[in-house]
Amino acid sequence: MKATFTFIDELNDFLPHHRKNKTFSIEFEAHQSLKHLIESLGVPHTEFGRVLVNGNPGNPANRLNEDDQVVIFPAQDAILSEPRFILDNHLGQLATYLRMLGFDCLYRNDFQDEELARVAGDDSRVLLTRDRRLLMRKTISIGYCLHHTDSRSQAVEVLNRFKLFGLIKPFKRCLRCNSPLQGVSKEEIYDQLQPLTKIYYEEFHWCPSCNQVYWKGSHFERMQQMISEMSAQP
Repeated sequence: MKATFTFIDELNDFLPHHRKNKTFSIEFEAHQSLKHLIESLGVPHTEFGRVLVNGNPGNPANRLNEDDQVVIFPAQDAILSEPRFILDNHLGQLATYLRMLGFDCLYRNDFQDEELARVAGDDSRVLLTRDRRLLMRKTISIGYCLHHTDSRSQAVEVLNRFKLFGLIKPFKRCLRCNSPLQGVSKEEIYDQLQPLTKIYYEEFHWCPSCNQVYWKGSHFERMQQMISEMSAQP
């Protein structure tokens, strides 16, 4: 059996060159669901939203009939009231940027795909990755396949995709381990400070999980500038 498929807008980024921005036919078996067929063409279920079959709303779990005409639209930008992410092994710098912006981001450089998918599902975390096959796992309900390779551009992608600009709370999480920071007096962490830091700074924050100490030095100003640049990008 055959059916025709049309992918709308950015979904064409997932298609091979000869199928981009075109209506094309594919052959399929009677037992294959619409979701399976869409993913077999390279588009994860996290990336598509509304589906029309012969002009009517379609259910991705259903099967197609001969000569059905299918139109697939991108997923709408999601709004997360309490955004929580998990990132694959290749996105360490993105994890740092998102933590800097105040977002809860699990990251390790030794996550296995099975663990990423399990934790994302069990903890209702959004999976961020550039591996589209990982996003096709059944346990993944919310995820995003990043288009850029540059970490700052990826951060802006995430902010736009999940409407996060109004939720930015900089410098609330540890950049190393993701734990919420706590205010701490200078006296409590005095022995951990360098000599010049002891002289010039009075306000400090401390991570109770990894014992990292933060203060508003020159790095703070650079991060503020970076946040302003990210927020100004479309």
